[in-house]
Amino acid sequence: MNIFSMKSKDIGIDLGTANTLVTMKGKGIVLNEPSVVAINRRNGNILSTGQEAKEMLRKNARGNNSS
Repeated sequence: MNIFSMKSKDIGIDLGTANTLVTMKGKGIVLNEPSVVAINRRNGNILSTGQEAKEMLRKNARGNNSS
């Protein structure tokens, strides 16, 4: 499938260092989330993304510094 042949809704994606922004023509910003992903180190599954993953990082950094 060619991505350029798909119909577009004029979406803009900014993969910033701190936040990921998604904008849509006529709607403005539709997503503004921290660029964070929490992954289970044992099986590689994604646990959460965005703000929820950032909160998990904060909780883990306070109480557990082991690898």
